Amino acid sequence: MNRFPDLDAWLQWQLRLHPQSIALGLERVAAVWARLGPARLPCPLITVGGTNGKGSCVAMLEAMARAAGYRTAVYSSPHLLRYNERIRLGGQEIGDEPLCEAFARVEAARGATALTYFEFGTLAAMDLFVRAEPELMILEVGLGGRLDAVNLWDADVAIVTSIGLDHTAWLGTSLDQIAVEKAGIFRAHRPAVIAQADAPASLREQAERIGSRPVQLGREMRVERSDAGWIWVGPDGERLALPEPAMRGTVQYANAAAAIAAMRLLRESVPAPIAALRIGLQQARLPGRFQVVPGPVTWILDVAHNGEAAQALAANLRTFTKPGRCRAVLAMLEDKSPAKFIEPLTPLVAEWFLAASDDARAMPCERLDAAVAEQGGIAVSRHCATLDMALREVTAASSPGDVVLVTGSFVTVAAGLRWIESTSR
Repeated sequence: MNRFPDLDAWLQWQLRLHPQSIALGLERVAAVWARLGPARLPCPLITVGGTNGKGSCVAMLEAMARAAGYRTAVYSSPHLLRYNERIRLGGQEIGDEPLCEAFARVEAARGATALTYFEFGTLAAMDLFVRAEPELMILEVGLGGRLDAVNLWDADVAIVTSIGLDHTAWLGTSLDQIAVEKAGIFRAHRPAVIAQADAPASLREQAERIGSRPVQLGREMRVERSDAGWIWVGPDGERLALPEPAMRGTVQYANAAAAIAAMRLLRESVPAPIAALRIGLQQARLPGRFQVVPGPVTWILDVAHNGEAAQALAANLRTFTKPGRCRAVLAMLEDKSPAKFIEPLTPLVAEWFLAASDDARAMPCERLDAAVAEQGGIAVSRHCATLDMALREVTAASSPGDVVLVTGSFVTVAAGLRWIESTSR
């Protein structure tokens, strides 16, 4: 029997269940899963970790597998507009009723174990997946890798998309330390796909130390680009001519290469025709990743929230030419580095509309403003009491031909998407 009347009540209670919002470790999840789920998963599993690019890689994997006719089970985080986005079966978001029923089963199994919000959701997702008996599971790491809840289950293929300085309070203050934490999802005698040619050496070293089989961009696999398209070259010399990824940005070639590598490495258990890989690349979409909403004023929404992601965002903006000015709505979370985020965007943004979101971990406007001032340049910044106010003011300040960039966090982009929807009715 459900303990709470609806999904929102369940989620609000889960936020208060554990005294910490983030508490890394597998002991709690393992204890509950031992009472809740089976010892073996019903199908192959791909786990995707990394600092940036995880969501894009997951979306490509899902699209490729579905194009090949497989029933997929996908768990990703965080969500943009609805919690249900995190759990997809057969390409469809989970409904409120089955999700609440899964929460009730987790609650019955946990006993006195205090789970975090993420742990509770992860266990519910896996409970739903096992019952649905999919043909391929794809799990996105929430934070880090080694101690993240999804790492309880052994991946048949593990992917690390990239390594950057993020979540340093939990993962370490150097790229090598962070890489070792991310490498925790690799398993002995199984492929470890690395989608970053210049990844910290410790990432590959850790994979080799535990006996994984590294498949790294620039080494065991390559990407060859030309005006006619691009070619993926695999570990055994296989060459696949492929269409441009539907998702924008040069970084998507690395994410696509990793997704293709995973699918080819699993071809004995999950065979997918080359045509399905091509279709998946062209069909994969992910809201909030350089999402362009055209109109008299063009809106661009991007969930970038660290320095490396901001560099990729800046590169995309340089190729997106518009006659007018670019104004940015920015709100970030407290544990981020605003200076590293703002620096690559400074030459491209004429005016910043700064706000603190309603998230408990929101960064104060004063820190954002100081980071803008630190970069110099001619851009000005406005303090706005709320994100809605920032969106209202940037709308009023913009003219046809201008660009509005909404970025800095998932919360910021979610507010932007809701604003666009409300003003387009």
